[in-house]
Amino acid sequence: MKCPEYGSTRLFRDGLRRLADGSTTQRWLCRKCGYRFSERRLENAGGKDLKSGSALSFNRRVGAGENPAKNSAQGVVALKEKADAESRAAGATESPKVSEMLFEFAWWLKKRGLKDPTIRAYGIVLKSLLDAGADLNDPESVKEALAKTSKSARWRALAIAAYTALLKMLGKTWELPSCEVTRKLPFIPTEEEIDALISSCGRKTAALLQTLKETGMRVGEALRLKWMDVDLERRLLILNEPEKGGNPRIFKISEKLAGMLGGLPKKRERIFTASIITVETTFSRSRMRAAEKLQNPRLKRITFHAIRHWKATTEYHRTKDILHVKQLLGHQRVDTTMLYIQLEESLFSKQSDEFHSAVAKSVDEARRLIEVGFEYVATFENVLLFRKRK
Repeated sequence: MKCPEYGSTRLFRDGLRRLADGSTTQRWLCRKCGYRFSERRLENAGGKDLKSGSALSFNRRVGAGENPAKNSAQGVVALKEKADAESRAAGATESPKVSEMLFEFAWWLKKRGLKDPTIRAYGIVLKSLLDAGADLNDPESVKEALAKTSKSARWRALAIAAYTALLKMLGKTWELPSCEVTRKLPFIPTEEEIDALISSCGRKTAALLQTLKETGMRVGEALRLKWMDVDLERRLLILNEPEKGGNPRIFKISEKLAGMLGGLPKKRERIFTASIITVETTFSRSRMRAAEKLQNPRLKRITFHAIRHWKATTEYHRTKDILHVKQLLGHQRVDTTMLYIQLEESLFSKQSDEFHSAVAKSVDEARRLIEVGFEYVATFENVLLFRKRK
């Protein structure tokens, strides 16, 4: 089934439409262009159109006359344009030419190797500028919209970057408006809070969060993992599709994560089959429920990237090796990784210097101690000594 207007197969089921003879036909809504249409239905005798009796050769909305109905694609566009004209002081609307330009811009970015999340973010901020009354063909109009917006400095910086790229595609330039973004230290949850959140989520989301906790991957990298990238027997996880120009990485995972991944369905090539939007929505709902159930509002602040920050900070505290953390995170520059030194010093400065101690006389005993957080200290008379902070 394809959208007759856009040709897209990304469709929503939009309920059933009851016909005059008492039967029903499936109604669809295109996720790309918003066009609503009904599934092709032929009469049992002769294969004729449900309304006119003529041969039906294409999918169309049943019962639409010459004037567009309110729920048709044309009617929706007409109503939207009327509302925009009344509500926008500047009077700027997203004309077909603008829509075509934004589509060409997305494809232009794709051909230059930008990732889908970046392309999507650029499209969102440009449409927000349109909603604010900006004319994308006039840099001064865009500057006025940026000056009037109440959004954060980070959003304005993203909008400036997106519009600069759009002008580059059009062969134009502009005088960049000033925008200073103050970098804030990220929120770092405790391990207990992360574990509580994982245990409160469903099977698939819990497996994804555990993967992020043990590897420090970006969520986009985790969603690209394939079943061929995991060796459950040897408990190895290979990242072959890193983001932001990072290097491929290999991780040793715990028995817990191996079991969680092994319990997931293997019907598709990728381990986690949902889109980033679906994953974020599901995680947000699980996070809110967990915060309410456990009466811990800090859980609401835990994001996918907060777990990555936690992993980097605790890994540096454990090893004091900035290059090791840089390689773990897949950073291109060590300057980016240096942030975690400051975070580690502030988070662990007041931590107790008292330790639990343990010994291991075999490889299996040492492995079990490491899996529960003990770190190797030394070997004395063929006995391995381990410790863990209290």
